[in-house]
Amino acid sequence: MDTNERQVYECKQISETNGIDSEWMLLRDTVSGDAPTEWTKVRCGWTADALLIQFLCEDGHIVSGYSERDEPLYNQDVVEVFIDEDGRGTHYIELEVSPRNVVFDARITNDGSGSVGIDKDWDIEGLHTAVSEVQSGQWRYDIRIPANTFKQPLEAGIRWRVNFYRIDERRDGIREYQAWQPTGLVNFHKPQRFGTLVLI
Repeated sequence: MDTNERQVYECKQISETNGIDSEWMLLRDTVSGDAPTEWTKVRCGWTADALLIQFLCEDGHIVSGYSERDEPLYNQDVVEVFIDEDGRGTHYIELEVSPRNVVFDARITNDGSGSVGIDKDWDIEGLHTAVSEVQSGQWRYDIRIPANTFKQPLEAGIRWRVNFYRIDERRDGIREYQAWQPTGLVNFHKPQRFGTLVLI
């Protein structure tokens, strides 16, 4: 797999009571790598019981009409997390949360040549998400993925291939596609471009 410019994010062990104090990652335009019109930051933390992810998004224009789980949230405003535990790029989790706190979660199979299989019947048991406006035009997404979602217990030293994304529709109707690790095109299913998340 292509390792050019692959970044590593150190995900700290935390106390859920105290919340996440890891560093923020800034998302960029997924094609050009430039700064988007409205910024997005994401950070992670973990306990023995769960992986916690927090997005903070500037968003002065919300487009979010879906109300049912596993509807095509990616057609409107959404934040997304892809987690590849094996690191081979062939099987990974896709999780999306809309501004209305609607969830899309699926297991993905990817043959690397453009064929992507999406198993929407699979749900993350015990998943908790929340969306709140922390100040005018700034929204926070809190995601808690239970440890039993993953193949092995959460512990320091685990390394996963991951990427974080956002789709944001502007007032003029133009949709912006953001990524922690830009994919070079408007396609998030490019696991060779994922970065690495390490539990510390």
